[in-house]
Amino acid sequence: MGSTDWTQPYLVPEGFTQTLVQDETVLDVYPGVDDLHDMNTQNETGVQAGRYLYNTYEVGANGAVAVTDLKTGATRLIAQNVDWNRLDGIRWTPWGSLLVTEETTGGKVFELFLAKNDPTTVERIEERTELGALRHEGIDVAADGSVIVIDELNGGSIFKFVPTVRGDLSTGQLHALKITGLTDAAQKWNPATFTEKVGAFEWVALDQAQVRVDADAAANEVGATEFGRPEDVEIIGQTLYVANTSEERVVAIDLSKLTVSSFVEAGVNVPVEDKAAGVSGFNNPDNLAEGPDGALWITEDNSFSDIFRAGKDLDRDGASDNVELFASLTDEGAETTGIYFGKNPKELFASVQHPDKDLADGIWKITRD
Repeated sequence: MGSTDWTQPYLVPEGFTQTLVQDETVLDVYPGVDDLHDMNTQNETGVQAGRYLYNTYEVGANGAVAVTDLKTGATRLIAQNVDWNRLDGIRWTPWGSLLVTEETTGGKVFELFLAKNDPTTVERIEERTELGALRHEGIDVAADGSVIVIDELNGGSIFKFVPTVRGDLSTGQLHALKITGLTDAAQKWNPATFTEKVGAFEWVALDQAQVRVDADAAANEVGATEFGRPEDVEIIGQTLYVANTSEERVVAIDLSKLTVSSFVEAGVNVPVEDKAAGVSGFNNPDNLAEGPDGALWITEDNSFSDIFRAGKDLDRDGASDNVELFASLTDEGAETTGIYFGKNPKELFASVQHPDKDLADGIWKITRD
């Protein structure tokens, strides 16, 4: 049964504790409207690694990035711009900067450079046009310095940016994923045939001049594969996972073998959502995170919003061997976003967005006791 009068937002297994990191009672960035806390990341390297948690706000204008000192609890804005629209993804790069994305038509990627000895101070911000004008949401950086981005719409593609020099995103080449065994017509988004989009693929180079204006159009020019609302990406080892919301599945992309498979799919290795029957199945997968043991964690953009853990593919059939429900929101109007495991493997961070409870947009930490 739902509740809008809660002190802890989730139903979690025994042995776990929920703690508020910050919400609108701590820092109300947009008084009178939902702050829409979104994705989270930590300073994963460098000075006092793991001490600071950064988050975006998915509002329609005057977007912002905040930082919370996990040692003192202090929270403040570190960047804000009246032109920033629906900030969503945020990632710490191996070279110590923050990448932030806009989930809107013609959305941009920004790189925030922090002071060498102060990870809470932004010294400069660069727009990374070479990563494409897209409806950006999730973003991740591979060990080789390449950057994965996606286009969040029905018919969106999956992209890889290869910089000319590792750590310098000002120049390079954007590529789109294209499954090689499909006809041009079959590459197009079709809700009736998305399960056919598996198998071998290639990365096709795009027209960089066109990418800066409309990367979706550039992908269409080369017949890139279209998916159902790619929302988030997560690289674990040599596998790239993409949450395709409209497909009710998460695909696994083997970056070494260049193959695509259905890793988690409703009705295949996880139940289909059926409220009437009381089944908290898989519906509208949205955000992804790498667990401390290499498992994939998945949130839903759904009512009630669940968190799932997908175990590894040990039998090598391309799909997770075991998908388990971990937690559920008790606020039916709310959505879980921004799941993230930081430096402490016992801590899972999650944002609660647009709950029915007043001033409760915020970030929570779920800790294994």
